[in-house]
Formats: sequence, C-alpha cells, structure tokens
Amino acid sequence: MNDYTREAILDLVEEEDVEFIRLQFTDMFGSLKNIAIPSSKLEKALNNQCRIDVSSFSDLYRSEEEDMYLHPDLSTFTILPWRPQKGKVARFICDIYKEDGTPYEENPRYILKKVIEKAKAGGYTMMVNPECEFFLFHTDEDGMPTTLTHEMAGYLDTSPVDLGENARRDIVLTLEEMGYDVASSHHEIAPAQHEIDFEMADALDAADKLMTFKVAVRTIAKRHGLHATFMPKPKNGVNGSGMHVNMMLYKDGKNVMTGSKEENYLSREGEAFMAGILSHIKGMTAICNPLVNSYKRLVPGFEAPSDVNWSFKQRTALMKVYAAAGKETSIELRSPDPSSNPYLVFAYCLAAGLEGIEKGLRAPVAMCDCKKEQCGETLPANLDEALTELAKDQLFREVTGDVMMKQYLAAKKEEWNNYLGQVSEWEIKQYLYRI
Repeated sequence: MNDYTREAILDLVEEEDVEFIRLQFTDMFGSLKNIAIPSSKLEKALNNQCRIDVSSFSDLYRSEEEDMYLHPDLSTFTILPWRPQKGKVARFICDIYKEDGTPYEENPRYILKKVIEKAKAGGYTMMVNPECEFFLFHTDEDGMPTTLTHEMAGYLDTSPVDLGENARRDIVLTLEEMGYDVASSHHEIAPAQHEIDFEMADALDAADKLMTFKVAVRTIAKRHGLHATFMPKPKNGVNGSGMHVNMMLYKDGKNVMTGSKEENYLSREGEAFMAGILSHIKGMTAICNPLVNSYKRLVPGFEAPSDVNWSFKQRTALMKVYAAAGKETSIELRSPDPSSNPYLVFAYCLAAGLEGIEKGLRAPVAMCDCKKEQCGETLPANLDEALTELAKDQLFREVTGDVMMKQYLAAKKEEWNNYLGQVSEWEIKQYLYRI
C-alpha cells in the first residue's frame, strides 16, 4: 500500500497526464466492478460524492433502494501501466457507503476490514500470500476463448517448451511497475498452466492486490493473443487451478505460529489457529470453492485436497504446515480456488483461526500419523453439499451478517439448480446411442 495524501494524488494526476480514473469495488461473488470518471471529476471522487445506481445491480444490493457512494481508499491509487501512456488511466479501490454515511455492511471489503479490526483488538495481524494459478489458452479466429494450447510443458519447465513464458514475464514486469512485490513465477503441472506468487502482505492488501492481479493477467495475456482463465477446472484429465492461501499470524511483531523444536516448530497458538479453520472447513468450502466447476478440481489424483486433514510433510494435505529451525512457521490452506472472493476467504480464515485460539482447539491427528479410520472426513463433494454445510455455520453468519448469508446461499442454490437442469455432452455420448 502507498501512503498517499489527497494533495499528492491531485498533483500526481496532473503531472502524469492522467485523464480517466476508475473507481473499483468487488461484488459478493468476487467480480471486480467499476465506474470511470474523467480526471476533472477527481475532487468529487475524493469528496466521496460519486454514486452507483444499485436498482439493477447484482443480488448483493437488491435489498437496498438507496444509492450507494464510493469512498476511494487513497492507499490503493495506481496508474494502470497497460492503458495508453498519453491520457493515462488510474484507479482506486473503493469502499461502499450508504447515503447516511455508514458503511454498507454487505460489502466484502468491509467484511474483511471488520474481522481485521477484531483481530487487531486482540493484538493480532494476519499476513497472507495467495498462490494463484491460471491457464493461458488460445483464442479462435473471432477472438473468443478456447481450451486449446500447443504446449506440453510441465512443472517448472522453461522455454521453448513453456510457450507462455513471454506472457508470464510481461505480467510480472507489469505488476512490478505497479509496485507489487512479486516473489516468483513459474509454469505449473498442467500444459498451459502458470503461477505467480507474491511476498506476504497484510490480509486487506493481499486481497486488493489479488483483484488487480487478475485484471493484469487477463489484459497482458490478451496482448499476446491468449486468453487467461481462472476457472478452477477448465480441462478434463489435468490438474485444476488452485489459490493456495499461505498464512502467518503476528502479535506484537512476533509470528505466534512459530514454536519450539520440541513442538515441531508449530506453537500451540498456531495449532489452535489451524484447528479453528479445520473445524469450519466444510462450510468454508462454499466460499473457497464457489462454483459448480470448483468441485471437478477437488477430486483424488490431481494433487488437490479432497479430505479434511493436515500434515507437516504431505504436500497433498488440505492444510500444510511449513516449519523448520531458524525459520518462521506458516500454514497453507490448499483447497481455495481462484474463482473465490479473496475478501471473504481471508475474512473467514482469520475469523475461524481466531475462534480456534479463543477456544484453545487442538488439531486432529496429522495425516501421516492417523489410522485409516481416523482420516475418514472428506470435503463436500459438490456445491450443493457445501451450501448445506455453510447454512449450518454460525461463524459465517457472524462474519457476514444475516443479509449477506441469505443472499449468498440463495444465489448459489439457484446456480446449482440451473446446473442440474443442463444436459451435458458426457450424457449425450454415454446414453444417446445406447438407451
């Protein structure tokens, strides 16, 4: 985040010949929205006077009749490097407020900020590094996306096998130009699959950056004649794309997850935090894996988790503990996918982890130490099962409020029912000739 003042932004817009400002926000489903204003209206935006018409907006807002106002977060001001350099375009990420000046409580960014404030009241700060995977596919002659690729590269392969290397490099350079601290980038396991990782950041900053990251990836890919997709499982027979969430928890500047050698370098506080997440993971799955397609990824055989477990050693575990002498301990939740709303995912993880600490929860037996009968719990097999678990989870209701929970469940249940009414290509091939 940048420490911009109002005056500094006004000066920078003039000096850099910025002509348009995008006021961005994220809806309930993790889709980035915006309105664009000319720079002549920047002061109006900085005075929090720019409205959005919610009368025909998504389910997130249909319960409200009043207009909403966008309040730009000055620290998120960024000039978009992929836009024209003459007459530049900049953006703010905004919070949403009601006409009476109070925050709109169903805004996902506000929900995360509330959980962060609760954590700070207890002295805690969560740092996050989401590892976001994506595919780069060809487009057809009309510029429409396909699932075709000519490459056969695998994990950590390089050019000339990795045909997406140039696009990935340009994405990284673009992100660095925007001030993002990129840790690494590489080709993933499936052909045409890639990953770019960031350094740890506080949860709100990480969620903001992830939303902009997706826009940057799609934009730069298009310049290379490719289509970038964050769909969890776009192709049969290959690994799907995940968004592994690496977390550290700090108190008074110290990582409280790091334990002694006798504790295998995982503290009791760290174990309780992890246990809190595991205790809510079934309901959390409806947020971490929000699409019908998400559950095509969470199956055995493709390195994505399908069981409720954790491990120090097994990289396919749902939660992986990274702990070693002389290093700070972190935990990784491996089930989320990049179609999820990062504000809600991080809010849920932090709230569940804090509950685990408050209750002094203990983690179940580790994956490598448990007997078969102890390792029987599985993640929900489909969106419908996940929604049933979410509806029973009181913590999510406390985090988001009754209105958001009701709207989310209703919208996703409608999505599931629409899916059930479809006749798939698999069914046609399987039954049309034989039956």
